[in-house]
Amino acid sequence: MPSPSMVRSGVRSGSCRPSPRNLTRFRVSSSSSSSSSSSSSWAPKLVGLCRATSKEDARMQMAVYVPPHPLVKHFMSIARNKDTPSAAFRSAMAELGRLLLYECAKDLLQTVDFEVETPCGVAEATFVDPSKPVTVVPVLRAGLVLVEQAHLVFPISRTCHLGYVRDEETLEASMYLDRLPKQFTSDDLVVIADPMVATGGTAINVVRDVLDRGADIKNVRLVCAVCAPPALTKLGEEFPELIMYSAMIDPELNDKGYIVPGLGDAGDRAYGTE
Repeated sequence: MPSPSMVRSGVRSGSCRPSPRNLTRFRVSSSSSSSSSSSSSWAPKLVGLCRATSKEDARMQMAVYVPPHPLVKHFMSIARNKDTPSAAFRSAMAELGRLLLYECAKDLLQTVDFEVETPCGVAEATFVDPSKPVTVVPVLRAGLVLVEQAHLVFPISRTCHLGYVRDEETLEASMYLDRLPKQFTSDDLVVIADPMVATGGTAINVVRDVLDRGADIKNVRLVCAVCAPPALTKLGEEFPELIMYSAMIDPELNDKGYIVPGLGDAGDRAYGTE
């Protein structure tokens, strides 16, 4: 953290969008189906972008960043394994969350440039802007495991909880806990964490909750461990400017709305409940 004694000159630099190298963009139309059937066009791809063929397509693109990192694959594999004990599952998800938040930080955090005195002279220094804390929004309860190490990634942050529960019959999500601030500003940086983005219902509600209180979609990020085509279709239709970070994109849902192959119920597995 820079102190006043360190400052000789300050130049603030803004955030930028992620490099196209590891982005997967999805073209979404208003007629897209939210069914659980799989499609080869939704297969996880880490190469380049799906180019829009028209101006309308270009406006309806949501960026999904899938980090091609060996540690992301390692911890995802531990989490997927049905024989992984609860404690090990939770640890793997926490590590996965840390890596995804790290990738998210490169795009989101703003910095301030200073000069500092070292024991041997003066050096240029760059710090995370202390006036721009990150609001971390875990979706309870499973979202907690993804942000256990958020304080290690974001030097300045606050955590505001949202609780949603999904009706297993209708697959509709309803809120049971709201600890968001009464108001955001358009400059506030917000990171939403939800391990499983399957049908998209909960994620859409949470993003709406944040935007309805004044946040700007350009400063909102959605982080998850696994997502699926129906959710990406709905999110892309609702929020084409949203940027999302996911460890994996799985091909389909089963008839209960669970991601396949997925990793099961993240909350139950993390906390040893059924």
